[in-house]
Amino acid sequence: MNVNVSQGPRKSLAKKVIRFLKILGPGVITGAADDDPSGIATYSQTGAQFGFGQLWTALYQIPLLIAVQEACGRIGAVTGKGLAGVIRDHYARKILIGVVLLVAIANTINIGADIGAVAASVQLVVNLPFWLLAIATTALLVVSEILVTYKTYAKWLKWLALALFSYPATALIVRQPWKEILYATVVPHIELTFAFFFIITGVFGTSISPYMFFWQASEEVEEERAVHMRSGPDGQPRLPQRYIRDMRIDTLVGMVSAELAQWFIIITTATVLFKHGTTTINTAADAAKALEPLVQSFPNSGQVAKDVFAVGVIGLGLLAIPVLAGSAAYALAEAFGWKEGLAKKFKRARGFYVVIILSMLIGLLLNFIGIDPMKALVFTAVFNGVAAVPLLFLIAKINGSSKILGEHQGGMLSRTFVWVTFGVMGLSAVALLYTLVFQHPAH
Repeated sequence: MNVNVSQGPRKSLAKKVIRFLKILGPGVITGAADDDPSGIATYSQTGAQFGFGQLWTALYQIPLLIAVQEACGRIGAVTGKGLAGVIRDHYARKILIGVVLLVAIANTINIGADIGAVAASVQLVVNLPFWLLAIATTALLVVSEILVTYKTYAKWLKWLALALFSYPATALIVRQPWKEILYATVVPHIELTFAFFFIITGVFGTSISPYMFFWQASEEVEEERAVHMRSGPDGQPRLPQRYIRDMRIDTLVGMVSAELAQWFIIITTATVLFKHGTTTINTAADAAKALEPLVQSFPNSGQVAKDVFAVGVIGLGLLAIPVLAGSAAYALAEAFGWKEGLAKKFKRARGFYVVIILSMLIGLLLNFIGIDPMKALVFTAVFNGVAAVPLLFLIAKINGSSKILGEHQGGMLSRTFVWVTFGVMGLSAVALLYTLVFQHPAH
């Protein structure tokens, strides 16, 4: 009898854990893709250049990021369409074309920067030419995205993302001024300089990115199709009572995880690099130095640190690049009425997959115009920070529309935080432009 009594709670706990893991889907994948190579490079540069000065962004971005991604996921789930499809149905065509072009350009630049980062990281481990590694990375991604379902692909690659745990591990073994860290996390620090607003716009842009908006909305639609969810008389999906709740849990877990990773990357690079005089990260090897304290007991610790850094960047790059290409493809396919979806075979969604292939090839070519891979990653984040502003305006409008979302329109809290996100990122872009014009050294 005792055995049965003790096994009952265990089975109940196991069922709850399995249930929780089943909930995790688009939100967690989006959160993992949020810490792509562009994110790692931008957070590393932030810590190296400003120490703990921008650590507060990791805390205050959490409600903004959750609000925006939950709104995007809910828009997709409620309407059964991605963001571009919703914009096509309810806004002028010129707005649709502008939005789709903005996403396609931002994503292609991001793809190029991430391909370059993966190639540069592989170089830390294998002594091969950069051009060869960049081409090989692109070829692997194109073949994988066409021949392997993304869920299968991501299921294996996400284990490489565990290399991100090297940052909290490093932060915890190095002697830290935790009082200073907690103060910097809670109390915002702002400098009215171009350099500060350039990096902080990049931090916002790599965390709250255009590709994430389109990806999560479209992936919620894919989830509904996978379970054959039926439509109601208005053509919109009949959502089970728990669907929106589960989607919110999924989004919460994914976004909090992404911001925790950001917090630890900034702490680690601020402690290991900034405090020892390294304030600029020019190469992947420079960024990898932040992890040396973690492996200092190993022989040839410098190379081991490079290996750990490389594994993380490669895994996250290969996880994020298909998300970037896929979100651009979803946007264009919905805008022009093409068949779309990563669950479909190539011959059933040719236009969709052609966009993916072209965006990767153009991104590859961007690596051969003489831009340093690490600088390209930070520039990409800044570009995303500016590009996100008009998209957030549209998301805020749709989120508050009872005409589009009916009873599932955003509540007061959701609407407030989405508009606040638009305002914060808009002000950051304006401040960046102001300091560029009036305070940049060139002037």
